[in-house]
Amino acid sequence: MSMLNDPSMKEIILDFCVEAEGLFDQLEHSLEAAEENPGNTKELEKFGQIIDRIMGAAKSIGASEIATFCELGKVIGYKSSQIKDVPLIEVVVAILFDSLHMLRKMITALKEGNDRSMQNLNTKAFGTRLNWLSAKFKDIDRASCAIETNGNLSQNSIDDLMQSLGL
Repeated sequence: MSMLNDPSMKEIILDFCVEAEGLFDQLEHSLEAAEENPGNTKELEKFGQIIDRIMGAAKSIGASEIATFCELGKVIGYKSSQIKDVPLIEVVVAILFDSLHMLRKMITALKEGNDRSMQNLNTKAFGTRLNWLSAKFKDIDRASCAIETNGNLSQNSIDDLMQSLGL
């Protein structure tokens, strides 16, 4: 039995959900600030740092689908903080707003006892946007995005994250 399905762990799962919901306002604030001033890419890095906290907590409770989704958001936030193309940043912000909306739904589903939160989301269009965005980032290497033992997060790793989510 996974931790997510263990009745004795329900309180820990609910605490995770409440903590994640508390971080949503910070994520939204960072995106709003980046939307108002697309040249201020520090807000995108801040988004990556905040969603990284949710990712770590999700991993610790065994919510691997949420953790992987957050990892993808973290990578997008960090990599987009390295670009200077304002129109692309505007698209990134819109995609991150969509991802935040989906993350809210995933946390709500988990809170209600559904540990397969991606199943009920329409992810086809979102996956298409992420694939397009992923291609825009293929030349950006960022040490803080390292998840592989051999260095920076590669394009293949981004693709693997999306594939593991069914995107």
